[in-house]
Amino acid sequence: MFIEAKKISKVYGSGENQVVALEEADLKLEPGDFVSIMGPSGSGKSTLLHLLSGLDRPTSGSLFYDGQDIYGFSDKALSAFRRRRIGFVFQQFNLLPVLTARENILMPLLLDKRQGEEAYLEQLAERLGIGDRLNHLPHELSGGQQQRVAIARALIAGPDVIFADEPTGNLDSRSGGEVMKLLEDICREMGKTLVVITHDSRVAQLANRIFTMTDGKLA
Repeated sequence: MFIEAKKISKVYGSGENQVVALEEADLKLEPGDFVSIMGPSGSGKSTLLHLLSGLDRPTSGSLFYDGQDIYGFSDKALSAFRRRRIGFVFQQFNLLPVLTARENILMPLLLDKRQGEEAYLEQLAERLGIGDRLNHLPHELSGGQQQRVAIARALIAGPDVIFADEPTGNLDSRSGGEVMKLLEDICREMGKTLVVITHDSRVAQLANRIFTMTDGKLA
């Protein structure tokens, strides 16, 4: 899936209270791209990820997925598009504490009223090293295992692109390195586009292309 952002901006407030979180960012992603976006806290990189993934709408600009401007979709249509075409991996894992690992992984399909393929789930779990942890609750898993569950959840619906926001931020360096390498390998094997937001240069260096964010500007 080809993705192209054209001069997308996000402005909060007005007058003296106006804050420009993102200023006219341009970005093109081709199928199978692995892109990292680096920048310090408050630089606008998470704002950019939320706009690129359709989690938020810009103040101005356009975002095209295979030639379709997704900002022109209704909220309902945009939600359906995200569930089916986009996967998310977040720093905080965002697992539901009362659900098992298996149930957390299947949640995107359940929200879309689709049945999960058990064979694919098992394949993902084994590839991520959590095949024996599927019936455990999140609090029974290590941080690295929780992030692997989150990655499986991001991949279960067969999306075209994965957006990861500081995916190793809550992990120690060893666990973070293992998780990031798994995410990279799986996306490459499956032909997924991968966009990683990070402040860690070691994570950023894994990407094919590196962008930087400074004061809301993408370079």
